[in-house]
Amino acid sequence: TSRMIPPLTLAYIGDAAYEIVIRTILVRKANMQVNKLHRHAAGLVKAEKQSAMIEILEPLFTEEENRFIKEAEIEIYTKAKNASTIDYRRATGFEAVMGYLYLKGDYKRMIDLIRAGLGEV
Repeated sequence: TSRMIPPLTLAYIGDAAYEIVIRTILVRKANMQVNKLHRHAAGLVKAEKQSAMIEILEPLFTEEENRFIKEAEIEIYTKAKNASTIDYRRATGFEAVMGYLYLKGDYKRMIDLIRAGLGEV
């Protein structure tokens, strides 16, 4: 089960799962050139954006989701290249929740949270 997977491993798969959801939302929303899609997606998958989404989503997270966030944030020992330490830790926590939901197969919850974080709800 995803409960037994280390938080940083959840963040690893969560990063990819989040990116595919973002790309899907963008493709469905806008008919634009691939390079423009890529630039727009890149802005939404940055640590700063994910950190901001955690703030927006904080009241919506379940107790279990919050536990994954905290566990992932605690396990980060590396320094981010292009983000503050706080943003990097929070983004990793966000990605861990995405990974947990993805592996659990709770895609609806994952997409609902992402949409809420993007202000689409």
